[in-house]
Amino acid sequence: MDTSNELLQRACPSALVTLDGAMHGLNEAMASALGRPAEQCLGRDFGDLWPTSQRTSAESLVGHAAKTSTAAMGVLEFPGQSEVPVVCLVEARQVKDPAGGEQLVWVHALDAGNDLRSLLIPFRLATEAADLGLWMYSPHRDQLEWLGGAPVVAALFPDSTAPFSRVISAVHPDDREGFRQLLRLAPIQQSPWVRLRYLTQHDDWHQLAARTRRLQLGYGGPERIFGVVRDDTKQEKRKQKAQAALAAERQRAKDIADFSSALIAAATEQELQQVVLTRLAATFGAWGALLALVDEDRLLVSTDAGIARREVEALQGLRLGHPSPLPEAIRTGRPLFVPDRKHHSHRWPHGPFPRLDRVGSDYAFAITPLSETGDQPLGAWGMVYDSGYRPSLDERTLMGTLANLAGQALRRIQLQQARVELATALQKTMLPTLPEHLPGLEVAARYRPSRCGLDVGGDWYDAFVMSDGAIALEIGDVQGHDVDAAAFMGQVRLSMRAIADQEPDPAAVLTRTNELLTAMDPARFASCTMLCIDPRGGRVTGTSAGHVPVLCAHRDGSHDVRELPGGPVLGVVPGIEYREETFALDEDTALVMVTDGVVEGPGLTLEAGLERAGTLAAQAVYDGLDTEETADRILDAAVAVDHQDDVAVLVIRRT
Repeated sequence: MDTSNELLQRACPSALVTLDGAMHGLNEAMASALGRPAEQCLGRDFGDLWPTSQRTSAESLVGHAAKTSTAAMGVLEFPGQSEVPVVCLVEARQVKDPAGGEQLVWVHALDAGNDLRSLLIPFRLATEAADLGLWMYSPHRDQLEWLGGAPVVAALFPDSTAPFSRVISAVHPDDREGFRQLLRLAPIQQSPWVRLRYLTQHDDWHQLAARTRRLQLGYGGPERIFGVVRDDTKQEKRKQKAQAALAAERQRAKDIADFSSALIAAATEQELQQVVLTRLAATFGAWGALLALVDEDRLLVSTDAGIARREVEALQGLRLGHPSPLPEAIRTGRPLFVPDRKHHSHRWPHGPFPRLDRVGSDYAFAITPLSETGDQPLGAWGMVYDSGYRPSLDERTLMGTLANLAGQALRRIQLQQARVELATALQKTMLPTLPEHLPGLEVAARYRPSRCGLDVGGDWYDAFVMSDGAIALEIGDVQGHDVDAAAFMGQVRLSMRAIADQEPDPAAVLTRTNELLTAMDPARFASCTMLCIDPRGGRVTGTSAGHVPVLCAHRDGSHDVRELPGGPVLGVVPGIEYREETFALDEDTALVMVTDGVVEGPGLTLEAGLERAGTLAAQAVYDGLDTEETADRILDAAVAVDHQDDVAVLVIRRT
């Protein structure tokens, strides 16, 4: 047996370790490999001298040799002199120290120069267990060698060796620079994972992940770059599928939210119909959709782009009691799902089953009523699917929820329409009919209710012949838009008429009216302009209670704004004496009296509005239009003011 000195005088790293694992002796090669002076190693636990990642393997190697008295071999990784870790095949076996007769374990690196692959066996086993592939890159030969690992990954690389140029050509162009950097900058510790797309010979693109590490093979051996590769293709597809499903679910949730919001925002039946027919089929993945509304016990059916109207003519006008699915669902308030034509013919032998060009003579359809059992029937919507389709419970629940929301919107719209019709009728009864013939004057009036269409407006106008033959003209605006405002408007207008029968001067009429209203202590106030015109001489006397100025349009195409004297709005300040002024009205000159909704709004100042209305009126007079056409022109322009108010226009022209 070699002496201990002879064992430690070898060129390769060697050490003698006691059976309990303490360092007994080592040579300079071992000290250098462990990266510390020899004197710092003596007496220390052998395993503690190794890097953390190698400690267990080193202790196991020595422990096996100490207990079994048989040689043990393993691959250990030394820190290395050039900072590049050295992978060595290490043997451990018991020896007897001749000097003291003590049993020791001799640990030394073997020369694996002729069998470098033996050093890679642990790496191959580890990568295979981790479902990874292992490859080695030789920079001096610019060649990659596939060392195996998981069979699925190894199958991607059928050639055991390949030039780097061939491998890089299979990498996606956008990922090639990242792969080159992975080899060029391979660190001594593992690099981060780099993702790259790789096109195999007999398959499609694979999504791979790779990382590298630089190692020295054997003591004094060559440096190589090792890499592990993972095939994430299936995982990536599952991830993309999950992401697509999540995106689709989010989009569906957004579509449903938008659908619901649009139903709530619909202000007319036409808008509701548009919302349903543009969104319903897409929301539930149907070929097409229809909407049936009840109108005096008959169905009015409309369709989207997926169903032609001519294809459902047999459903148009069906009575609510007709023995077929659509009327039955509406009548009973219960949804119906018809999987195919056979089912339909069996249950409703006398009901029409239209042929649809897109899906043919057989298809499935789902009908959901807009109102529940016991409610007044409103209608239903239907959707067409491929034959045999059956909606899931979640889909049926969602259909019912949205249909119920559509039904609520339809009831609200119908109630709103009823209120609009009532308000319009009431407003018309409260506005006067202009006298058909006023001597020497041509008069026209226009009124448009508030744009929200829910309440009675407070604007009014009036024209009548006074006891002295003069023509009285009024226009005004009461605060608010409700029945109380309309009632107050009626009080003001009738009071002014009654007072004017006794007081011919406009200022006196407003003064007396204000006294009457303030004595009543109303919760409202009103602005007003009143003119009295002598049709024979064209003399005009006018006054204003906080109202919009009067416009004068001349036959030469010019116009001016006339601010009338007067006082504050009516019904607020008692004891006010209103003032008036008199001016002449030439022939073919028009006076235009308006409420503020015509000339003022969020996007238009009063001055700009008066200028625009005056220009329109003057052009109308210049063009020879009558008062009816002039009033229409001014009212049409008021739409652009965007004022959420009712508006009134009164045009007077001396003929």
